[in-house]
Amino acid sequence: MTTPQTATLTDTELLALLASDVPFGDLTTAALGLTTQPGQIEFLARAPMTLAASEEAARLFELVGAQVSQCLPTGSQVAGGARLLSATGNAASLHRAWKVAQTLTEYASGIATVASAITGALQRAGLDTPVACTRKCFPGTKAIAVKAALAGGAVMHRLGLSETLLVFAEHRAFFAPDELPQAMIRLKRANPEKKLVAEVESVDQARTLALMGVDVLQLEKFTPEAVAECRHTLAASGWGHVCLAAAGGVNARNAVAYAQAGADVLVTSAPFFAPPADVKVLLGPVASPDIPSILSIFQ
Repeated sequence: MTTPQTATLTDTELLALLASDVPFGDLTTAALGLTTQPGQIEFLARAPMTLAASEEAARLFELVGAQVSQCLPTGSQVAGGARLLSATGNAASLHRAWKVAQTLTEYASGIATVASAITGALQRAGLDTPVACTRKCFPGTKAIAVKAALAGGAVMHRLGLSETLLVFAEHRAFFAPDELPQAMIRLKRANPEKKLVAEVESVDQARTLALMGVDVLQLEKFTPEAVAECRHTLAASGWGHVCLAAAGGVNARNAVAYAQAGADVLVTSAPFFAPPADVKVLLGPVASPDIPSILSIFQ
C-alpha cells in the first residue's frame, strides 16, 4: 500500500457510502459467476486535473478486501492519461468499490481543479492574494469539499457559523440605524479574539461600517472598479488598513482584476459548483502468460 496521505473520511463513513450503493450484494457480478475471479483496476485522468480524494478512493478498495498498489496523493497536478490509482482483488470486491471510488474522486478533483485554476491565475500574474472558499458546498459533503479546496491551493473563508463573526445586512435589519454602532461595539467586546467582518453592498455602506470599527469588509458583488473605488475612499478617510474581501462572482477569469483593484482576499464558491473531473476506469482480469490483461488491451 503506497497511499501517501490518510483519508479524511472515517472508515465508518466510507462503509456507509458503500452500503448505500451495494446494500445487498452485486447482483450482476454474482449472477455471472465472477465473484472470486482475480482482477485489477486502474484509474486514469482523461484530462489535466488537480487530484483530490484519492486516499478515500484507495481506502474504499481496501475496505472491500482489495490491495492498492499505487495511489497518487491529493493535490497532485496530473496530465491527461496519468495513472491515479491501481488495485487488485477479486471481481466482486473491485466492482463493489468501483463507482463509489470513481465518483468521489471525480467530484473532489473537479473542486480542486477549479480552485487551482483561480490560485494559479493569480500566481502567474505575480500576485499572492489568498483565495478563500465559502461554506456553500453541498450539504453533507463538507469534509471532502474542504479537502479538495485546500488541495487546489485555497484556504477556507468560513467552516461554519460557530467560529467567525460575519454581520450580514440581514443581521443589521434588526437594529435601528442609531442602535447599530453600539451593537457592533458589544459584538467586538464580547468576542475580543475574533475579527469583525461585515458584508456590504456599496461603497457608502463600506465607509459607514468601517467607521464602526469593522476589521474586514466583505464586498458583495462589487465589480473590480468598485473595489478600487472602495479602497481609495477608505484610504482618503483614514481607514485604509481595513481588509477588503471581494466576494460574489469571483472566478479564474476575473481573479487577477479583483486582486489588482485592491482586494486583500478573494472569497469564492466557484470551486463547489465545478463539473466533475473525468476519471477513466480500466477493470478486468489479472494478466497471465496466456491471457493478456484487459487493461493492456484497451490502453
